[in-house]
Parts: sequence; C-alpha cells; structure tokens
Amino acid sequence: MFFRMIFGTMFRQWKKMLMIAFTIALGASLATAMLSVMLDVGDKVNQELKTYGANITVVPKENSVLTSLYEVEGEGSTGAYLREDELGKIKTIFWAFNITDYAPFINADVTLDDGTKAAAVGTWFNHHMELPTGEQLDAGVTSMRSWWEVTDGKWLDEQTGSDPNVAMVGKALAERLGIKSGDSLHLTGTAADNTLTVVGIFDAGGDEDDKIFMPVDTAQALDGLDGKIDSIEVSALTTPENDLAIKAAKDPKSLTIAQYETWYCTAYASSICYQIQEVITDSVASPVRQVADSEGAILEKTQLLMTLITILSMIGAALGICNLVTASVMERSAEMGLMKAIGAQNSSVSGLVLTEITVTAVIGGIAGFFAGWGAAQIIGHTVFGSAISMHPVVIPLVAVLVVSVTLLGCIPAIRLLLRLSPCEVLHGR
Repeated sequence: MFFRMIFGTMFRQWKKMLMIAFTIALGASLATAMLSVMLDVGDKVNQELKTYGANITVVPKENSVLTSLYEVEGEGSTGAYLREDELGKIKTIFWAFNITDYAPFINADVTLDDGTKAAAVGTWFNHHMELPTGEQLDAGVTSMRSWWEVTDGKWLDEQTGSDPNVAMVGKALAERLGIKSGDSLHLTGTAADNTLTVVGIFDAGGDEDDKIFMPVDTAQALDGLDGKIDSIEVSALTTPENDLAIKAAKDPKSLTIAQYETWYCTAYASSICYQIQEVITDSVASPVRQVADSEGAILEKTQLLMTLITILSMIGAALGICNLVTASVMERSAEMGLMKAIGAQNSSVSGLVLTEITVTAVIGGIAGFFAGWGAAQIIGHTVFGSAISMHPVVIPLVAVLVVSVTLLGCIPAIRLLLRLSPCEVLHGR
C-alpha cells in the first residue's frame, strides 16, 4: 500500500515532481562540474604555468653559497660545476613522473672575428632521453621556452642527426651583427674555436636576445668544460606550499618522522628540490618563487571561486525544492488530513512525503551528475585544452550534497505537515 501511494502521488503530480527533479538535477550538475574541475584544476594550472618557464633551478652548492652571501646572480662560471652524466638521475626521484621537462645550461664567453665579445649558452633543445625506467623523454628549451618567437629560420633540432655545429642567435645580437639564418659564425673560446651555422634568430623578449644558444657539447668544447654544466632548470608539477612545506624548506631535520614522511611523499616544490639534491652531487635546488607563488595563488583563488559557485547552486536548489514541496503539501492537505483522521501518525505521513521526494531526488541527482560530468569536460577542453579526470570522491560528495539539500528543502514542508489539523482541513478551513 505504501509504495502504491507513492507511485500514485508521483503519477498524479508528475509535473511538480518533474520540476523538483529538474531543480535537483541543475544543482547536482553544477556541483559535479565545479567539484570535478576544482579537484583537477591543480594539475591544469601547473601545466599552463609550465609554458612560462621552469619552476625549479639547480646550481652547484658553491654558487648557491656565493649568491646567498652577496645577493648576486652570476651568469658566468665561478669554477663550480654540476656533472652532465648525472642529468638522467633527475627522473629517478620519488616524484619522477611530476618532472615534465628540464634542461642543463653551460655558459661560455666567446669572441667573434671582429673582436665582438658575446655570451654563448649551451643547452638542450629537443634532447631525446632513454631512461633506465624504460621511459622516454624529449626535454629542452624548445618546450620550456615556448614563448620564444623564431623570427628567421627555425628551431635547432637535435634529433635529425645533422651537424652539431649549429646555433640560434638572439634578435638583439643578430641585429647588431647583421646576422640572419644560414650565416656562419666563427667563435673563439678559451680552449678552442669553432665555426657554427645559424639555423634561427629568436626573439625572447629578455636578456637571452643578446646571447648565442648552441648544443651543450659545442659550448663545452669552446671553454674546455667537457662533462660540466653550470645549472639545470626543471619544470615540475607541484602542490601549493603550506606551513609544513615552508617549515621543511628551512630545515627538514626539524620535522618529526610523521611530518617528514608526509612532506617527502607530497609533491611540494621544496620536497622535489630536496630529492633532486639527493641525486645530483654537490647541488642546491630551489624553487623559482615567482612561479611557485603564482601557482599557489591562482590555484587557491580558482578553487575558492568554484567552491562558492557550488555552495550558491546548492542554496538555490534548496530554495527551489522548498517552494515546490511546500506547494505540493498544501495542494494535498485534504489527503494528508484524511490520513491523519483515520489514524496515520505524523511520522508515517512525513515518511511518505520524504520517500516521494527522495525517489525524485535520486532520479534528478543521477541525471544531474552525468550532465555535470559532461559540462566539466566542456570546461576542460575550452579552458585548458584537455579532458577533466574523474575523481572517485566526486560521486559521494555529490550524493551527500543532493541528500542534504533535499532534506533541507523539505524542512518547511514537513513543519507545515506536522501542524496540519485534520478537523480544520476536512471542514475546508
């Protein structure tokens, strides 16, 4: 009988029940979309910011000490170097899969035939790596300096098997020297000289426009620095810093065992830096604060905005449910009064109404979840150019929100139902 009454009510008031289901579906879809994007936005924001450069720099320990003491950033060599043969170890740390790109740099001072002094930089462009883990990686400035504009010629390509004696020249230097792609440059370093073919002129919009970029081996040969590099720039997907990460960055030894394990096993910039220092001999890795702070600030503001949208959508859904359920109870007041008059308790009548609304809420919640998941994919492809990953925690969160909003929306109607007097209702008052 109980289920027959529920079915009968839903059949007779199908328009109102449809409106209730639609209201719940709207709230559930917004909640699903916002929660899905919010939980996945961290990696998306990180990936977007990676197009603006590295967020971790690695230098020799001696250079780091000098920088800290005298607050200067030296472009040239100070006699301390990192080992080129250890570069592959960066992809063996605990957070190896969060390392998306990196490149070494070696600086050399060179002289052109006309006596012009210039800064040469050896680096990777699209260097292909076969790692011991079986992973393959193409790393270098081609992807890390994606904002560079090649105004003449093309990017230097390390994978074509072409002559390694090639270079790219910054726009400002090229204009001063009257150089264009296809020209040759004879460079003299402290240990050797070499003639390089210019394959491209680039506009970086910064100090790089006054430099000559070439493969690492070529720059090392000019100054007799085989196997040595000055620094490494690393792009890594990181988690915004919190109090634990800040404390660990100052002194990891100050952490308790539990705190250390939590910090080490979380992708904080400081923990990734610490792990890089473990595998690169006599090195100091530090986050680029402008990038790291931007990631945290943008992520926090984006998540706050989506949380507010979710809360407001749930409040709107609760208000809509409240009005619709209250109107339904008022229309059925004679039916409810008759049920009470023949012996039905308040709990039974309230249970009947709640069951009807719960069934409607389940239908609307399921429809809203799939609609919201589709909306999240549209947001992901439109804003970030990639799909939003499904986080299993979204399903129970949306379920809890739908149930909570439905129950809150039913409270005024249930209070009205409890105050309903059979005598007054049956007498038409």
